[in-house]
Amino acid sequence: MVTKTSIMLGLGECDDELKEAMADLRTIDVDILTLGQYLQPTPLHLTVKEYVTPEKFAFWKDYGESIGFRYVASGPLVRSSYRAGELFVKTMVKEMAKSTSDMS
Repeated sequence: MVTKTSIMLGLGECDDELKEAMADLRTIDVDILTLGQYLQPTPLHLTVKEYVTPEKFAFWKDYGESIGFRYVASGPLVRSSYRAGELFVKTMVKEMAKSTSDMS
């Protein structure tokens, strides 16, 4: 089974909190992580504390992959279902190719 979860950024979290959350997710073997920008849907909802830069989203993608996530989608418009089918197929093909080359 492949597992996936999502985190929305921009609600006041600090880097250490996000690193801890990501480490906790890897501890329970979550495979795929999506990170997106929280956008306030109405004035009645929580306000955006920070607009995360594209460079910071790129950092989190690299960091997530470095700690063992099989796939990380990270960007301001990424949502929980972001390209879900495509990323699943790409991840499975990549892993099948790797396991085949490991056998030779």
